[in-house]
Amino acid sequence: MISEGALRGYLLKEVLAWLLRSSGYEVLTAQDDGEQPPWKTLEERNHGLVVRGRGAWHQADTLGQFRFVPPFSLPVRLFVEAKFTQTKVRLSTVRNGHGVLHDVNENVMTTIATHSGPRRPRTRYRYSYAIFCTSGFSQDAQEFALAHQISLVDLSVPDFAHLRDLVRTAAKDVHTAMKALPATDLPTVNEMRNYLRGPLLNLSRQPIATEPSVTAPLDVLAESLYSRSALGLILAFPAAPFVLGLASDDLYSFVRYALQHPTHSIRLRRLRQAGPHPVWQIRSEDDPAAYALTFGLPEQVEAWILDQETSTSSRMRWVKESMLSAMTLYWMDGDHAHTFQLRYRPQEIIAQSTGDLTSWPLADDLPHPPTA
Repeated sequence: MISEGALRGYLLKEVLAWLLRSSGYEVLTAQDDGEQPPWKTLEERNHGLVVRGRGAWHQADTLGQFRFVPPFSLPVRLFVEAKFTQTKVRLSTVRNGHGVLHDVNENVMTTIATHSGPRRPRTRYRYSYAIFCTSGFSQDAQEFALAHQISLVDLSVPDFAHLRDLVRTAAKDVHTAMKALPATDLPTVNEMRNYLRGPLLNLSRQPIATEPSVTAPLDVLAESLYSRSALGLILAFPAAPFVLGLASDDLYSFVRYALQHPTHSIRLRRLRQAGPHPVWQIRSEDDPAAYALTFGLPEQVEAWILDQETSTSSRMRWVKESMLSAMTLYWMDGDHAHTFQLRYRPQEIIAQSTGDLTSWPLADDLPHPPTA
């Protein structure tokens, strides 16, 4: 029987698949690849979805394809790796992600030969990689990821405690239920994942878990995610080599404001609070009480943002200011995708590295956003 710890990891993968879908990505399965061998790039195997690279097939915890194709670019696909562990992700995990990325992005075949008719172009994709972990990342892992544009999302920050608790409770309840079942009635991991993907991703796949004592905790997990005003998670994409996971006690206060102001200016502030994780807060510049979003950054990523030494060339400063001048968020409302852009002045972030906080109020002194 699967251990409770391993079960937490599998459930976290499904939660992140749901999060990916709600942030503008379509979660892919092997059925989404309509090609025939040897041209297929997606297959379903014993341990889940695998993606074809130039030299090998690679397992994907979750693979998403962005709904929109950037102009003059290829369709974007994102590997999401999930780690629900007690220790920090180390360099070996990030290095493996880089190897996977390099191999799948090198899997190039410009045309496909057919028995009749002209050769036709083969669809190509641009793959990216993101690693989510509940215990953070080692320093060398952060440095390597930043150098090779692999996104690290630290789920150990306080704002993701509710997400961690949901997954931990569901895994505990499912594992307890499984211990009471005879060995012949135990559901497989794939059966439980298939069951959970029904309500979360609207994917109908067989076989699924059917034992009520096992499926009930999975139903509770799905219902909690859908009431995500309390969960409060959304992905943000700055023009930089990382993804931000934003959290809020009332995410819909942000959505309501953003629907009326799809593009608006914000203030960013590094909160003054005890704990090992630096936490940043986002508020509207024009209406600070409208909403509050927070996020955590791996230490090396934060150092990269704040690094504005006098020896840095003007060209490098321009690159940093351009990359950090805005972040884009996508909110799915059924099949309709809303796009929000939050604009900010990088100089305000840089000022905090020198202690210049005189130009804007402390986040702790601002009024709290209204509740729904």
